[in-house]
Amino acid sequence: MNALEQLMKAFGNAGGDRAILADSATAHLVADGHTILSSREIEGIEVEAQATASGISAKVRVRQGVRLKNPVHLCFGVLHTRGSQNIQMEVQLEKNAAASFIAHCIFPEAEQVLHTMDAAIDIGEGAEMRYTEIHFHGRHGGVEAIPKALVRVGKNGRYLGAFTLITGRVGRLAIDYAVQAEENGVVELLTRVFGHGSDAIVIKEKVVLAGENSRGLIKTRVAIEDEATAEITGITEGNAAGARGHVDCLEIVKDHAVASASPVVRVTNPLAKVTHEAAIGSVDKRQLETLMVHGLTPEEAVEVIVKGILR
Repeated sequence: MNALEQLMKAFGNAGGDRAILADSATAHLVADGHTILSSREIEGIEVEAQATASGISAKVRVRQGVRLKNPVHLCFGVLHTRGSQNIQMEVQLEKNAAASFIAHCIFPEAEQVLHTMDAAIDIGEGAEMRYTEIHFHGRHGGVEAIPKALVRVGKNGRYLGAFTLITGRVGRLAIDYAVQAEENGVVELLTRVFGHGSDAIVIKEKVVLAGENSRGLIKTRVAIEDEATAEITGITEGNAAGARGHVDCLEIVKDHAVASASPVVRVTNPLAKVTHEAAIGSVDKRQLETLMVHGLTPEEAVEVIVKGILR
């Protein structure tokens, strides 16, 4: 079995559709470590990727007015127990373009793996981008993942981003995202993480509402157990008239885990409004009792509640 077949097998085990490589109507990029295994362009989108001395450099451009029917699939991973993957990515959606991206980051046997991604995303006027990133880290907790993104949302544009890491051990995770929205721009960030053992989670997300009537939502859902730690910072700035933003953080803590949440709101325009809410604690006692009445053990009831929060 070659590297591409191995990675696509792991991709399927992580919930991906292994048939995407054979679909001529779907753009994709697949890489193991610093080796590009497969890529495809389709009409309306340009995908340029190459291995460099320090990792992988990729540029993606969706042309003006193009609205892609199928999601663009990105599959990044390291199949070996040890290794590194450094990805530099530029994504541009031109005026009135629309595209969805689904990225699977897969490290099934990782014992000591470093994965970094530094993305620069530019969403043009009236363009819309949906980006879903799903991580699978295996059972060893040996991944250090450092995803960074700098996003600009143009006038009347939309950026909807979702990050999920609820399968396997987290290891060490450090998210650093910053998004700026121009006039009538819309930003939504949803992050879901489940930490176990000695996992360490640091999430920093910032939304700057720079244009009039821009909208922003940061929604974070984290559950940790055993000795895991989580440090969450959500920042929203309202800098223009009519801007509206909200920071929503919920953390569930079990055993000896330790969590912190720091919602930060700043308003520099009197006609802007930004709100926040943060909650840290154990599972809801009433929900727990209700599930136990229906025959679940305390452990099973807690699992159901946590999974519901992380959906």
